[in-house]
Amino acid sequence: MDLSVGKDGGYWAPECFGEDLFAVLGDQRPDSRWLIIGPERSGSTFHKDPNATSAWNAVLKGSKYWIMFPTSPSQPPPPGVFVSEDQSEVTSPLSIPEWLLGFHAEARKTPGCREGICNEGEVLHVPSGWWHLVVNLEPSIAITQNFVPEAHLANVLEFLAHKFDQVSGFRRDIENPYELFVEKMQEAHPGLLENGLNDIVRQDQNQQGKKRKWELLVKSDYEDQIQAETFSFGFGGDEEEKVP
Repeated sequence: MDLSVGKDGGYWAPECFGEDLFAVLGDQRPDSRWLIIGPERSGSTFHKDPNATSAWNAVLKGSKYWIMFPTSPSQPPPPGVFVSEDQSEVTSPLSIPEWLLGFHAEARKTPGCREGICNEGEVLHVPSGWWHLVVNLEPSIAITQNFVPEAHLANVLEFLAHKFDQVSGFRRDIENPYELFVEKMQEAHPGLLENGLNDIVRQDQNQQGKKRKWELLVKSDYEDQIQAETFSFGFGGDEEEKVP
């Protein structure tokens, strides 16, 4: 499907979300755009978006029910969702109807729960790290795109550097997505990169800040990162979410 993106193309990203920092990668960026078509009662079980990215979802036809939960160190996954210790594997009931029948009522009472219906012509924002389940209430068509806003740059840097076994969507010839992203950000947005690294340092209260920041800047070999790693992070963002 040859669909161009931009104001002279088939569609463009909503400007309210700001610049997508993965754009610095050009044609080396990971997969990010999808046209989603599904019948009534189809959808997706609970998941977080890849590489700690944020996302927007625009409904072109039909309507979708969304239920979402933020991520924080003190809050477990949504009811009925179970994750491995490093959160690399996610299990939940076998089907969306099974989850709705068994856990929906409990989930709606869970602190932080957000739910709603996105109708034709409406756009929904999924912040970095938020759990979400989606159900098509009728035959639906939507466009969705993952992006990296300035507000969640630190989340993506963390993920690429320290969850590299979970990184997805990059071409096979790109051996080190973290190193590539840092290099391109240093060329295009050195100030934002500095802020993102500083954000990580502030979040890591148990490590010496200058040493931590230096390791993030110079470590490019994944094997070396494994040997040097003495800390762990959550899957995606753990702070209060905000639209950039």
